[in-house]
Amino acid sequence: MNLSDKTIYTYLGMLKPDLGNAHYCSAGQLSPLLNDPYFLTIGIGTRIFLGGGTGYVAWNGTQHFPGIQEDGQGNSFGPAGGTVSLIGDLKQMKPNWLIGASFLGYGATLVVGIGIPIPILNEEVMRCVSATDHDLFAPVVDYSQAYGQRIPGNLGYVSYAELKSGRITVKGREVPTAPLSSYSKAREIAGILKQWIEKGEFYLTEPVKLLPSFKDGIAAKTLEIKGQ
Repeated sequence: MNLSDKTIYTYLGMLKPDLGNAHYCSAGQLSPLLNDPYFLTIGIGTRIFLGGGTGYVAWNGTQHFPGIQEDGQGNSFGPAGGTVSLIGDLKQMKPNWLIGASFLGYGATLVVGIGIPIPILNEEVMRCVSATDHDLFAPVVDYSQAYGQRIPGNLGYVSYAELKSGRITVKGREVPTAPLSSYSKAREIAGILKQWIEKGEFYLTEPVKLLPSFKDGIAAKTLEIKGQ
C-alpha cells in the first residue's frame, strides 16, 4: 500500500495515495508455497504444472526468505513462504496459462499459471496443507517509503481471509483490497493437475534436494553503495 500523497506505479499495480488501496498476489490457502511453507516436499526436480505444460523446480527464487513472521511484540504470524525458480518447455505451454501483460506506469510482465503437487508424506505435511485463509497471514507494507528505502518493519499483519473479503483495516481506516492472482484459476489448475495424476499422465517426483527452509536462517542482505 501507499502512505504518501502521490500515486505510485509498481509491479503490484497502481497504488493510490493516502492508503487508497492495497494489492496482494497469492492464492492463499491454495498457494503451494503456503501449503508447504517448510519445504518438506518441494525441491530441485519437483515436477509441476507450468503454463499449461509440465515443468520442474530448478532452485529457490529471488527474495526467498522462508522465515517465521513475527511482530515487534514477539507474536508469531506463521511462515512467510518462499519463492521458486522454474524451468519448462515453452512449446507445451498454453495461451490460457501464459499471458503477457502490461502494468500502467510500470512496464511489461508475464502472468503464468503454476501448480505444485504436494504429497501427504506425514502429519506435518497434512497439517500445513490443511491451513485455511484464516490461518495464513501477510505483512502490510508501505511501498512509498519503507520498501524503497529498506526501512525494517511493516504496518501489521492481515489474514488472507481479510484480504479476500475486499477490505482490511490499517491505521484505523478501512482500505479496499484487490488480488493480482486469480483464485478461480488456482482452483482450475488444481483440478487439471488432479486429473493428470489420476489418469497416469503426471507422476510425482522426489526432489534431488529440498529447498532451503526457515531452519537455514536465510535473511535479506542490503547492498550498500559506497559514497552514498
